[in-house]
Amino acid sequence: METKGKQTGISLRPPIVAVLGHVDHGKTSLLDSIRKTKVTAKEAGGITQSIGASSVSTKDGKRITFIDTPGHATFSQMRSRGAKLADIVILVVAADDGPKPQTLEALEHIQKAAVPMIVAFTKVDLQTASIESAQGELEKKGIYFEGRGGDVPWIAVSSKTGSGIEELLELISLMAEVQGISGDENAELESVIIETSRDKRGQLASVVVRNGTLSVADEIITDGVRAKIKGIFDDTLKPIKNITPGGAGQLLGFTEVPTVGAPVIKFDPKADYSKSIKVRQSVAKVKEGELPIYLKTKTAGSLEALLSTMPQKVVVVGSGVGDVNESDVLFAKSAGANIYCFEAKIPSNVSKLADTESVVIESYSIIYELLQKLELILKQDEKIINGKAEILAVFPYENKKVAGSKIMSGIIKKTDNLVLMRGEKELGKVRITSMKKMKNDISEAKPGEELGIVFEPQLAFEPHDVLLSIG
Repeated sequence: METKGKQTGISLRPPIVAVLGHVDHGKTSLLDSIRKTKVTAKEAGGITQSIGASSVSTKDGKRITFIDTPGHATFSQMRSRGAKLADIVILVVAADDGPKPQTLEALEHIQKAAVPMIVAFTKVDLQTASIESAQGELEKKGIYFEGRGGDVPWIAVSSKTGSGIEELLELISLMAEVQGISGDENAELESVIIETSRDKRGQLASVVVRNGTLSVADEIITDGVRAKIKGIFDDTLKPIKNITPGGAGQLLGFTEVPTVGAPVIKFDPKADYSKSIKVRQSVAKVKEGELPIYLKTKTAGSLEALLSTMPQKVVVVGSGVGDVNESDVLFAKSAGANIYCFEAKIPSNVSKLADTESVVIESYSIIYELLQKLELILKQDEKIINGKAEILAVFPYENKKVAGSKIMSGIIKKTDNLVLMRGEKELGKVRITSMKKMKNDISEAKPGEELGIVFEPQLAFEPHDVLLSIG
């Protein structure tokens, strides 16, 4: 229940709470218990992959808005943004494991944002749990707890048994009242984009409102992108008319993808927005030894996180949010890049076009696997120390097939063992039985030279396949 202050229109509002911590210390499971949902079961690999927001009510009827921030280390920027948005932060630490590198990373974000913190010790139902040990390790990092000479509140919780959950909500509400967290529905809008996505309804942007009100039919602008709100949806995807201070929701009405982290303001036709320019990603130039890729993700938060954690020699020549489209395929082909999708859908017509244009599209639902694949490709490229030849034509000779080839880089020798590749797919390993240039036998070929190669076994090769001499 909201409490009116001395000034008309100002009242205590629901606190905005971020949940931070190590990847497997039980953040999402804790929110499951709070919201009585099964989010963990729906997440690929059991890891939260994007920022969301949800509202819950305590047994006393007080509302709390939770920002569900990811726990994987690669999403550090998203965690940082969550801390800056929040009024209160819950730092989750598993009592059986203690603080880990990602715990300390989250703690750094909290301290930089100067946000009040509650430490929730999870997994206390396990026999190996030791809250005292975990507290001791945190105290070495300068976190001093209530009852141990400090002022940081803490609580023991178990997502499995539900113990401590009600007490945690009560502690959050008490802290919010002590902090005097308030808002004014009639004040100037103070809102931030925390996530973007796209589905059959169109382009969606998730927002948290700290002050003011967002309503259906409002005209807004964020980072140079203007929109008229056609619909607002709560965390259960039910339509609502507005978002008031301390609330969160999804906005429908954008024709362009807004930037995650950008402030949302009401559009004023008299104002000058010429300096509010949306920064767009430019196409990067690819150097020798680098791997060009085109990246497509379901949400802007995931895209931002991936862009910030690409292996050093991976160059993202283009990227986008939403389903893969035909323009993505044609752009990737022109850039000589494969398309890597993270939770983004690939329509059948786009898949067919990619096959026709020889553009490889790979799809992932777990971020580890995508990054590991890129690392693997880079390691394979590092092993190519001898030479690379592209097959330009196939012609018969004495009941065998000759690969009319051109050396693209390095040197290929007759004694080399080769790997036949089609795109990223390895067709097999072969050995050279004959190398000829202008009908003359040769023992090696250098960059730019064209030659005929006969190899065994006689695999089914075709133009544009590649022969690699791997050291």
